[in-house]
Amino acid sequence: MPQHIIRAQQFTKQGLQRIFALADEMRATLESGCRQKMREYLSGTLMHAIFYEASTRTRFSFESAAQHLGMNVVSTDNASQFSSAVKGETLEDSIRVHAGYRPDVIVLRHGDDNAAERAARIIDTYGYTTHLINAGAGRQQHPTQAVLDAYTIARAFTTLNGLTVVMGGDLKNGRTVRSLAYLLGKFEDVKILFVSPPELRVGSDILEYLERHAIQYEQSADMHEALERADVVYWTRLQLERITDLDLAFRMREEQVKRFTIKAEHLHLLKERAIIMHPLPRMTEISTEVDRDPRARYFEQAQNGMYIRMAILVSLVQRIEI
Repeated sequence: MPQHIIRAQQFTKQGLQRIFALADEMRATLESGCRQKMREYLSGTLMHAIFYEASTRTRFSFESAAQHLGMNVVSTDNASQFSSAVKGETLEDSIRVHAGYRPDVIVLRHGDDNAAERAARIIDTYGYTTHLINAGAGRQQHPTQAVLDAYTIARAFTTLNGLTVVMGGDLKNGRTVRSLAYLLGKFEDVKILFVSPPELRVGSDILEYLERHAIQYEQSADMHEALERADVVYWTRLQLERITDLDLAFRMREEQVKRFTIKAEHLHLLKERAIIMHPLPRMTEISTEVDRDPRARYFEQAQNGMYIRMAILVSLVQRIEI
């Protein structure tokens, strides 16, 4: 049976440690210039990247990771407009066709919350050997983003235990926040401060999960007080494409600009060793002036995505337990 990556909470702490160590190995090999050695990892294998939603970092980091590892890559972006989906083909039929071409891995991004589960079910039902990776599904999950986020934190602090993590912005619609919260629930003495307008608070299912795992959390609309307490600031954009109420979208946009934008004038509130993260793309929720501060790690975070996805691809194809 193939191993699929569907949701963040499926990773074990031991599996994360193995992925982090392998990502470090990938980084060291690539930085040493040993490109030919790198290509030997997965030479002759095949990855299909099927993206029904727009993507820059996720798509290109997966494709770069695959090609560095020697994989052949077949990809489509905006598949909702430039594939047979336009003709009414279901996701299930599309996945069955793709899996029939015998790729080693399918990387899927889709707007439906349960798209990855549906795709994996088709693969398993018909006995294909293809591994499926959820590269973002609706409002629900983005598991490889959560792993690269955790890796970025681990590189800064050595451990994820004992940290206070501030998550701010559109917590209702942002799948990266959900996935990272699920991962943080696996560590000890973590505290999460959710900062958002009341209309954009994190879902009750996440809070129930944190309670089951004895993770402390608070909800607040006070960005300044939260920044003072943060070891990690994880800030996110307003997900305008997922807010169908135009009046609400306008009000939240104004609210973000007034009360939920991190500017250079706020940096004095942060601890010296704190880090600022953002899954990108950024709109106006973090001023570009902040980029010059060494605590701003979001571009490093994006680069870490390639190494983590290299490690995940190797783990799947070589059947290393994660």
